Amino acid sequence: MERIKRITVDRANFDFWQKHSLQFLEMALRADKRERFAPADGHGQAQGACGDIVHIFLQVRDGHIHSASFETNGCLYTVACANTVVHLAEGKTLVEARSIDPESVSRWLETLPEEEFHCAELAVGALRMALAGV
Repeated sequence: MERIKRITVDRANFDFWQKHSLQFLEMALRADKRERFAPADGHGQAQGACGDIVHIFLQVRDGHIHSASFETNGCLYTVACANTVVHLAEGKTLVEARSIDPESVSRWLETLPEEEFHCAELAVGALRMALAGV
């Protein structure tokens, strides 16, 4: 007779998946924009009080952000915010990209916890540094 194994659900992990939007989950787990461009037309770096560092890399063609990428040593929330920043920046003019702010990152993600808002500020800070270098 086969034994039936009991499956236990870690409630905290289950709740994590249930409480976040599809946009947040995609940006937290997506890895295709996590790379360093060499050479980059613009590179910015910002470090948070938490110790997380975000690098944003830009390739610019004809006044538009042709491609953007990021690298970070940060938590899942920092990854989601950095991924969102490069997603929102690609295809925009430099002027349009300067209008990306932490609030727009949080709105796009839909479920960024308030206590993790500093991650959006960190990612936007790195973007602004990259734009200043173009």
